Amino acid sequence: MPRHAHIEVDPAAISANVRAICARVGDAQVCAVVKADGYGHGSVLAARAALAGGATWLAVALAEEGQVLRDAGIDAPVLVLSEPPADVMIETLTARLTPTLYTATGIEAACVAVRSAGNGVPWGVHLKVDTGMHRAGVDVDSALEVARMIASAPELQLDGTFTHFAVADEPDRPETTEQLARFNRVIHDLESEGINPGIRHVSNSAGALRLAEARLDMVRVGIAMYGYSPFGPTSPEQKFLTPALSLRSEVSLTRRLSAGEGVSYGLKYLLKDDATVAVVPLGYADGIDRRLGMVGGVVLIDGVRHPIRGVVTMDQLIVEVTDGADVARGDEVVLLGVQDSARITADDWATLLGTIPYEVLCRFSARVRRVVNVEAVGDQTGARSPLAVDSAGVRRG
Repeated sequence: MPRHAHIEVDPAAISANVRAICARVGDAQVCAVVKADGYGHGSVLAARAALAGGATWLAVALAEEGQVLRDAGIDAPVLVLSEPPADVMIETLTARLTPTLYTATGIEAACVAVRSAGNGVPWGVHLKVDTGMHRAGVDVDSALEVARMIASAPELQLDGTFTHFAVADEPDRPETTEQLARFNRVIHDLESEGINPGIRHVSNSAGALRLAEARLDMVRVGIAMYGYSPFGPTSPEQKFLTPALSLRSEVSLTRRLSAGEGVSYGLKYLLKDDATVAVVPLGYADGIDRRLGMVGGVVLIDGVRHPIRGVVTMDQLIVEVTDGADVARGDEVVLLGVQDSARITADDWATLLGTIPYEVLCRFSARVRRVVNVEAVGDQTGARSPLAVDSAGVRRG
């Protein structure tokens, strides 16, 4: 029996966001980042929607994530954004994924994989350069040496060279310009040696949206394709991006309490007046931050904002519903998304919790079903039909 809570994903919104980004970046290809299960939206669904919107590449963090796409029948190029461990290099090859390389150990492992399981065709790889993020990639001063190793290996072919911006979402900082300059010097060094760098790509969502000089041959978009501007909810870019994810549940129980009574673990919130409270069957095990009710989090019921009271528990949360129309068991509860004319976004949660919408979206656990509303795809009015399908195409409702 399906749980009375689900994440609803609108693939038409993802496709529309990608089309808008494609129009913005001109001739640059768009690589859709679908790691972390498509930022919580479902990687297969997000990948298909992004490709339908004009993306030509996909990107994941792990080879296992790429295998999920291949198992679903997706044949588009898939870039693994970090160097795969040596013991999964063969699986990366057989899944027809494009690995990122930046160490001698990784290059040798890739060569061994091709010699062991290849078909005699050089394996296309990308070189990642650390221009200032200091997370992954070869140092700028060693980039030419590592590129030579790839170029000289008959088992490999350098199909791309890239880096990653650290502060592109903070336009006034100079580091992004410095990173781009370092990257361009690396490209110049490679080309001076007769090494074709392949597809050059440096921009994340922020760079893609605002830095024309950094779009190069391809941009990698993550948060923007899911409907959120990396520059925040009041930025101009948010006007043409539509959030694609809603989190919906229903009231499982209501009760009347007296003034002065506490609710939830620790009884940290004491009711100021007699009140009606409703229980919603979602909790921190589903990815809702335990603090949300203590920092001003709300839900929508009948289009009215109702405050979460007390700490969010593992499987449930408590909402005060004294104000407004009577609330009853079975009433729809929207935690993220649109209901009537009201909306709650991942930006709203992020502001309350002192984090970013990326984290809010990625934290939703696998026990919350991802479904697609087949009668309201792309509908931004808030109207919903009970008929839905999950991300694997199984009909629900």
